[in-house]
Amino acid sequence: MLILKKEMRAEFKKPVGTLYSSISEAKDTIKSLGSKSLIISIGDVTTRNMLDEGITPDVGIVDNMIERQPSDYEICYDNVTLKTKNPPGTITDQMWKTIKEGFSLVEKAGYNVLIVVDGEEDLSAIPCMVMAPAGSIIFYGQPGKGVILCEVDEIKEKAEDLIKKLEEA
Repeated sequence: MLILKKEMRAEFKKPVGTLYSSISEAKDTIKSLGSKSLIISIGDVTTRNMLDEGITPDVGIVDNMIERQPSDYEICYDNVTLKTKNPPGTITDQMWKTIKEGFSLVEKAGYNVLIVVDGEEDLSAIPCMVMAPAGSIIFYGQPGKGVILCEVDEIKEKAEDLIKKLEEA
C-alpha cells in the first residue's frame, strides 16, 4: 500500500493536465483526440457530469462521496461493476489490481467498467496514469475550479514521479 504523507498533500493537489471549467468546455478536445482514446473518469461529480454531457466513460471510478460527504448522484450506465477497498490518502494493492482488471475488461471484451470504491478514490488517478493504454485520457475533478483532462502519453513520467513521493506501508 502507498500512503500520501500530510506534508505532500499540497503537491498532490496541483493539477496534472489541463484545467477546464466544465466537461462541456473540454468536449472539443475530446473530439480532437479521436474515438480510439480510452476515456477514464475519476470521481462522482466528474463521472455524473460526463454522463450528463452524453459521454460514457470506458472506466469510471467513484466512491459515492463528494468532498467526503455522501453523494446523491446515481451513477448509472451500461457497465460491468467492480468493487474495491481503498482507505483515504492511500493507493492499496487491491486498487491497483482492480484498475488493471478494469482496463483489461475494456480492451479485451469492450465493456464499460465502473469501479466503486469503499473508502476514497481521490488518488486513483495515479495508477490510471501509469497503467492506462497509450492514447487514453483521464478526467478528474479539481474542487471549486473544474475538471482536469490528462493525456496519458504526456503525463506518465509525472505520475511515476508522484508515486516515488508516496510512502510504502
